Amino acid sequence: MITVLIDGQSGAGKTTLAGELAARTGFQLVHLDDFYPGWTGLEAASEIVARNVLDADNPGFFTWDWHNNCQGDWIKLEPGRSLIIEGSGSITAETKRAAAALGELVTVLITGPEALRKQRALNRDPDYAPFWKVWAQQEQRHFSLGVEVDHEIVLGSDEASGRPEEIYDSLGTAQSS
Repeated sequence: MITVLIDGQSGAGKTTLAGELAARTGFQLVHLDDFYPGWTGLEAASEIVARNVLDADNPGFFTWDWHNNCQGDWIKLEPGRSLIIEGSGSITAETKRAAAALGELVTVLITGPEALRKQRALNRDPDYAPFWKVWAQQEQRHFSLGVEVDHEIVLGSDEASGRPEEIYDSLGTAQSS
């Protein structure tokens, strides 16, 4: 089993990269956006990844109902099947340990200038504007922990150390099962 953790700041392109990799590999794809417990839930989502999403026997997560601000349905993942987990907060010491216990681990961090990321994020979802600052503060705390990664992509830079092709190649000849 291979687990790919894709972390980065809002608007950096995590979802796009994860979708591209999932399409090429057939790996299960998990978006932290589906289960952040509200606008102050980045740290809690990291714990959900380590505890539930990466559980060896019963992997999955409860969705978050953003309209009613409460926990939603349980989404069961296929045990033992390779997966891609993307979202701010997906790479912590705990998530890396949990993923490594299941098999091979590849980590990717996507960063970029705040103005560019904010423009991309608000173009995607204008309703995000009032929450940008509170979310950015959580991201700042999260990234201050300095967890090492295998690949880093810098949005808007030609000097990135982890292009999608490079990341895909690092997965080797692993099967999606």
